[in-house]
Amino acid sequence: MAAISALGVGSGLDLNGLLDQLRTAEQQKLVPISEQRTEEKAKISAYGRLQSGLEKLQGAIDKLNDASTFTNLTANVQGDGMTATVGEDASAGRYEITVNQTARAGSLASEGVSDPGAALVGAGGDELTLTFGDGSTSGPISLAEGATLEDIRDAINADETAGVDASIINDGTSSRLVLSSQESGAAAGIESMSFANGTLAGDASTKQAGRDASLDINGIAITSTSNTVEDAIQGVTLELEPSSAGETMSLVVEPDTESLKESVQAFVSAYNEMKSTVGRMTEATGDVETAGELVGDRTVRTIQSQLSRDLTNPVSGGDLEIMSAVGISLDENGRLELDEGKLDEVIADNPQGLQDFFAGTTEEGGFAGRLAGSLDNMLDSEGMVQRAIDTSEGQVGRLEDRFDRTEQRIERTVERYRSQFSQLDGLIAQMNSTSAYLSQQLAGLNMQNN
Repeated sequence: MAAISALGVGSGLDLNGLLDQLRTAEQQKLVPISEQRTEEKAKISAYGRLQSGLEKLQGAIDKLNDASTFTNLTANVQGDGMTATVGEDASAGRYEITVNQTARAGSLASEGVSDPGAALVGAGGDELTLTFGDGSTSGPISLAEGATLEDIRDAINADETAGVDASIINDGTSSRLVLSSQESGAAAGIESMSFANGTLAGDASTKQAGRDASLDINGIAITSTSNTVEDAIQGVTLELEPSSAGETMSLVVEPDTESLKESVQAFVSAYNEMKSTVGRMTEATGDVETAGELVGDRTVRTIQSQLSRDLTNPVSGGDLEIMSAVGISLDENGRLELDEGKLDEVIADNPQGLQDFFAGTTEEGGFAGRLAGSLDNMLDSEGMVQRAIDTSEGQVGRLEDRFDRTEQRIERTVERYRSQFSQLDGLIAQMNSTSAYLSQQLAGLNMQNN
């Protein structure tokens, strides 16, 4: 049988069109697999959003499970020129602070030099020794023969132990070497510069002595070498600005109620945001195209059930046992509402009860500790959310393998059809040829008979 190079040539039939229709029909077997794969990928994405929402809630809960959230203090300054920050050792209190003077670094300039680029250091070089307010010295700093004022400046700045920063100032008629103490305070102030071979001399009229900060706190005299006054009030750091000199200010160290309220508000907001996320992904619309990705999902149902129990079960061992006692309630849609007035009242009247309710006497004992434990189990590397993601990812992998295998079977089926059509085309071509031959022979016999 002769080979047919193109389908339909021998038979005159549209075998290519028929083969395309059969291919299309066979490819319909891929549609449900592709749809399942898309659904599983959508689930993975939804689980990721759920995980992010739970992690945000976890962060807010961890803040309320930390006892320091309820004991933090804040420092409020009335007056200008001073700021204050509190540390862990601070205690509540009220203070009147009068700043007599602020601290400053000392400085000293040399006599003037007409040309800062001209050689100053004579034969054999020179050595510079610096003396400070407490009598200590630094140096000697070696200076090479022929060194200029600029070279002397650079040599001082290159010496990490010098204790001063050197610069050059032009006063309009000459240039001066200016030394500024690297630290403030009377002890660290630069007192003199001494060149062994008399290269330069200090100008005493330019000397600005280093100075300690001086202040009174509730009538107690305080001195500080720096304008950062640490632990004059235990656990409190004061920052003095030059403008504070001569000013009297008040400082109040008190519980940081605003930060505490913000922590409770952050928990309510994070829970409601997570609830909205879950609501969108579990919405049953009756339409596959618009329904949520996790409608009826067991993992989501388990999470919602666990969180609901944690929210509504009472907390034992304290004055406050349920959320409503601190101003938090559930509305008809399962979202949290915060009564800020009620919360303010509890913060003012029963701060210890509020701490016991949220943080408990142990890490797991309070309302926040209970929620934190549940969220840890949900978000653990082997928790239910990760297991759900792993399950869907495994299903996607299996569906992709199944898709590939089905696609290969379809190609083999189409190739089998192509082979059969080719044989059919050749057979019909042969039959047509035989028919034409027989018709020709019969026509010839008929003519002979006539």
